[in-house]
Amino acid sequence: MEVVTKDTTAISDAELAEMADLCADREPRFDIGYLSKVREEWVLITTAREGNKLRGYSFSTLERIGGTPCLLVGLALIDRNSKSEQALKSVLADQFRRALLAFPDEEVLLGTRLLNTDGFRAFQGLEEIVPRDGHKPTGEERAWARRLAKRFGNEKGLDDRTFIITPSGSDPVGGLDVVAPKAKVPAGVEQFFASVDAEKGHRLVVFGWAMPEDLAAGRLTR
Repeated sequence: MEVVTKDTTAISDAELAEMADLCADREPRFDIGYLSKVREEWVLITTAREGNKLRGYSFSTLERIGGTPCLLVGLALIDRNSKSEQALKSVLADQFRRALLAFPDEEVLLGTRLLNTDGFRAFQGLEEIVPRDGHKPTGEERAWARRLAKRFGNEKGLDDRTFIITPSGSDPVGGLDVVAPKAKVPAGVEQFFASVDAEKGHRLVVFGWAMPEDLAAGRLTR
C-alpha cells in the first residue's frame, strides 16, 4: 500500500469523486457533496492506494482537547475486499506516525465513531479503550465521550451511558466504516451495537490511549 497524508485543502474534486465511488452502491453512501463539507471540517486526509486503486481514506486532525493530545478521526472509509485489514493498518500507521511527531513522549487519545464491531480493529494495541467488555465507564470517561461528541458536531445526540450518538439532521453521518471479515475483534463488543442502526446514522463513540513507547516502536499496527 502507498499511503499519503496531506492537508484537506489540497484535495481535488476528482479525488473527492474517487472517494465517493468507494461506497456509491452501498451504505454509508458518502457522496461528493457530503465529502466536500467534510473536507472543510477536518485538517488532514490520509489515503491508501494499491497501484492506482484507492483502498481507503481518513479525514482526521491532531489537536489538544483541554491540553490532552488527540488524534481524532472524523470520517474514514476502507474498501471492502480482501485487503481491508491491510488498508486500515496502513492508514492508521501513518496517522500514528504523525501523532508521534506532533506529540513526542506523550500519551495520545484516539477518538472516533464506529458503525460496526469491525471498527474496533482500529484500537488494537491501545490502552483503556472505552467502551469495553466488563467495564463501567467512569464519570471522566463519560465526560470524554461528551467532549468527542461535541467535537464531532453532535453533543446533544449523545447518550453518555451507552456512548451511542443519534443524528440530528438528514445529512449522512461520518465515522469509521470498515468491514474485515477475517479479522478478529475484541470479545464482547457486539453488546455495544445492540441499539446501533448504522443506516439511520447511529454511531458508537469509542476512544483509547496510545502509549508513547508503543507509538515510538510502531507496535500499534503490526
